[in-house]
Amino acid sequence: MQKATIQLETLTCPSCMQKIEKAVKALEGVDKESVEVLFNSSKVKLNFDDEKLSIEKIENAITAMGYEIKKSQVKAL
Repeated sequence: MQKATIQLETLTCPSCMQKIEKAVKALEGVDKESVEVLFNSSKVKLNFDDEKLSIEKIENAITAMGYEIKKSQVKAL
């Protein structure tokens, strides 16, 4: 299991936050209870099973919706 923090360029509205949360939770391998989208700091925090999912796939799901990523940080749990 890995813990990820993804820094987005900006989140402009609460509905954007909800869209990202829903898309990330839908990915196979994401610990759905751990997903947290922080509006004020434009961050997505989550835990995921790195045997089922990569950080790149999570990033791709976010960028496919039109959001830009500044950087990602992954740590082992």
